[in-house]
Amino acid sequence: MNAALPTPETLLEVIRYFEDERVAWSYFVSRRWPKGVVCPHCSESGKIHLIESRLRFRCNDCGEQFSAKTGTVFEASHIPFSKWLPAMWLITNAKNGISSYELHRGLGVTQKTAWFMLHRIRLALQNGSFEKLADAVEVDETYIGGKARNMHKEVKERKITGTGGKDKAVVFGMLERGGNVKLQHIERPTKKQLHKIIKENVLHGCNLYSDALRSYDGLDQTFQHGVIDHATSYVEGQIHTNGLENFWSLLKRTINGTYVSIEPFHLFRYLDEQAFRYNERKGTDADRFELAVAGAKGKRVTYAALTGNVSQQQPA
Repeated sequence: MNAALPTPETLLEVIRYFEDERVAWSYFVSRRWPKGVVCPHCSESGKIHLIESRLRFRCNDCGEQFSAKTGTVFEASHIPFSKWLPAMWLITNAKNGISSYELHRGLGVTQKTAWFMLHRIRLALQNGSFEKLADAVEVDETYIGGKARNMHKEVKERKITGTGGKDKAVVFGMLERGGNVKLQHIERPTKKQLHKIIKENVLHGCNLYSDALRSYDGLDQTFQHGVIDHATSYVEGQIHTNGLENFWSLLKRTINGTYVSIEPFHLFRYLDEQAFRYNERKGTDADRFELAVAGAKGKRVTYAALTGNVSQQQPA
């Protein structure tokens, strides 16, 4: 029951491999508990009984029953693993993401269910690393939001109250050249906030590159700070932010082309999704899928929290 099943290598293999619910269930169980099933209620592993007819477990120590979904992003979901696992494969390996409408048509679930599934999977992709970026690091900010010229008059009057980026969401990014990216949705790109985020996430003394935004002034006291003024040039030797500019282009193609419109309340979830795919870009499709499955345990988000009916803070 706990022998590790092989991981499929292509989407076609995923569909064929996981069409049998028992196989899909066994695959997840072998990944969640590679050393044997552990009761999520009392943490015991020696006396676990499988109820075959229901694919549920019973712990003889505490008497509680539980399923493979208990204590994961799948908890309380009636969607079978034969649909959950292909959905995870699709979102982790689609370069520009996958919309809830596309998933609902592909899996035969409602659009509302597909939307909820995708947000649960994004939680599984969330990987807040404490490891600081080093060597050569680019920092930059971008603005996410619709263009006024594309909005209906009543929508424009409601959403556009100023010029520039006043009514857009601000995303701050830090990219280690050849390495990982870290993203954060911030309220405003103030000097105090940007300095705090950079010092918490970038190794002191390393090479740091930014544009000429005044909020970056003073970073040369902590880093080897190189500044590129985009009013005059975009590259001066090693001083540029082209890596992050390319990442912003990919992020905006995903948001504008696939998701079309997202609420600022959910923006950090889409950032987690895009950062995961970028940071795992050197791995194979199967590698990214394995990481997503491994990230499903120990996390949960409810529909009430996603729709704003229950307060849920943005993770640090």
